[in-house]
Amino acid sequence: MSDGSSAASAGAARWAGGTFGERGRCVLAANAGPMTLDGTNTWVLAEPGASRCVVVDPGPELIAHLDAVAGVAEEAAGSVAAVLLTHHHADHAEAARSFAERVGCGVRALDPGLTLGDEGLADGDVVAVDGLELHVVATPGHTGDSLSFWLPAERALLTGDTVLGRGTTVVAHPDGDLGAYLGSLDRLHALVSSVEAATVWPGHGPVLPSALDVLDAYRAHRRDRLEQVRAAVWGLGLTPADPHLLDHARTVVEQVYADVDPVLWGAAELSVRAQLAYLAR
Repeated sequence: MSDGSSAASAGAARWAGGTFGERGRCVLAANAGPMTLDGTNTWVLAEPGASRCVVVDPGPELIAHLDAVAGVAEEAAGSVAAVLLTHHHADHAEAARSFAERVGCGVRALDPGLTLGDEGLADGDVVAVDGLELHVVATPGHTGDSLSFWLPAERALLTGDTVLGRGTTVVAHPDGDLGAYLGSLDRLHALVSSVEAATVWPGHGPVLPSALDVLDAYRAHRRDRLEQVRAAVWGLGLTPADPHLLDHARTVVEQVYADVDPVLWGAAELSVRAQLAYLAR
């Protein structure tokens, strides 16, 4: 889910998914919009020659999309061993249970309420399917249950909404937590800093060729936005300790996001609330 900073994505080259490396296939859902960019990326991952694959984020309950995912999964490996979720938002998780029931597998997620079967997901887990290995990395911040997946054989980082292929993500207060999000960006940066040619396979938007550069830009953007919000707070004659600070979120949005289409100010306000809560600590 993108925030107001993704407004610049309008007019960018359209993203359509495709095949990446030897193990990744991206099926794009037809749910494009201001918050979802070109649509949700559903990832089908399989080791070459394997008879089973995993599906990450089946996406919304759109029959044509689920038919396409099932077809790609069958072509890639034959059957689906597991559905994995990066987080609970409907544009990623709505169809998880119905799709899993359709293909005869379980759903694994950090949130127990989203799982189907006996297995969930936790930081440090390794999902192994017919030679494919996915390492689970807890990356809270966008949501409390956000996960990323490291695919070492492709040097690829599947980021869900923690890092997008275009623009920046919303950290929506109160489920979104800026302190946790900044820590997650630092964690991902540390993970890929010693790995050559790591790429980002995001939950929305195109694949990005340099994870390290993307994470550097994300961290710099968050620092800059936080300073803009801090300056707006002081400009209003307030301090971060003001008990009614969150009541001024919309006014801060109108100042900090003055160059962004107002249709996106609702999403921007959620991020500003998270920033104000962070400054108030």
